[in-house]
Amino acid sequence: MVSRIGILTGGGDCPGLNAAIRAIVRRADQHNIQTYGFRNGWKGVLESQAKQLTISSTRGLLDRGGTLLGTSRVDPYREPDGIGRIREALDVHRLDGLIVIGGEGTLAATARLSEDEGIPVLGIPKTIDNDVAGTELTIGFLTAVDTATEAVDRLHSTAESHNRVMVLEVMGRHAGWIATYAGMAGGADAILIPEVPFDIEAVGRHLKHRAGSGRDFSIVVVAEGAEPVPGTLELAETPKDEFGRPKLGGIGHTIAHEIEERTGFPARVTILGHVQRGGSPNPMDRVLATRFGVKATDLAQQGEWGHMTAYVGGVVRPVPLGSVADGLKTVPEALYRVAEVFFG
Repeated sequence: MVSRIGILTGGGDCPGLNAAIRAIVRRADQHNIQTYGFRNGWKGVLESQAKQLTISSTRGLLDRGGTLLGTSRVDPYREPDGIGRIREALDVHRLDGLIVIGGEGTLAATARLSEDEGIPVLGIPKTIDNDVAGTELTIGFLTAVDTATEAVDRLHSTAESHNRVMVLEVMGRHAGWIATYAGMAGGADAILIPEVPFDIEAVGRHLKHRAGSGRDFSIVVVAEGAEPVPGTLELAETPKDEFGRPKLGGIGHTIAHEIEERTGFPARVTILGHVQRGGSPNPMDRVLATRFGVKATDLAQQGEWGHMTAYVGGVVRPVPLGSVADGLKTVPEALYRVAEVFFG
């Protein structure tokens, strides 16, 4: 019988994390399960830093951004005796298992803990990038799209007033979900995403065609991880972070410079950056996070470890945690072709 479970949030923050934590605590209370929150992701687990969470301590969280528990990008597989320390934390706090709220990287490590180590874990997918395999939606994505779409809407007025090309850079390291959705919703004239290498010369011709048709301004939405067709544009080498990943951000300036060089049109850049991660979750993310939290707690109560909550066809259901290992969920070509209909 399950009586005590732990919760952690790992990776980057996003809107809706607190709503998920709140839902887990509320549902666990109905099952007579005590919940304990670990501070700062896997770092808190490795250091055995946990505190009990109650209905009282999680009141007022539904509309709050960020995460009550804090987060980090610590990977237990990169830490000395990481697996042993996780087992020790579970033993010290007498926990029957862990609910891990994270993105692709955090959940991939969680899947390994389940499959290779036999540690009782469950996953809840969250990331504004919406790139976790096995689920149609992740916590935080829809709020980030709202933020980016508002930016596109606002840029329209200043672009039209000054007859400029406005370049909006949004997040999306390997997947262009935010750029695609916000670009379509905001009526962007070109969308550049990692899944479809761009030809900057073709982008310039497209913008010239618009100007020749009497449309003297344009909006270009670009994901931070967008890449040119090999041999068409040389990009500066980007520095690496502590995990060996390129530090992205700034391609919008390159795109704007190249557009000015090729077309003569004045171009300006807006980089949303971490604004997309912050702030209050929208109603859809609050509901999604709540549904994920309730479902994950029900799975824990039933001892159904080794699963991730997923949103598929309007239904929240469990899928094997190993689904995350299928690779990043990227924007399908068919969806991008729909967006292309409106480039012009």
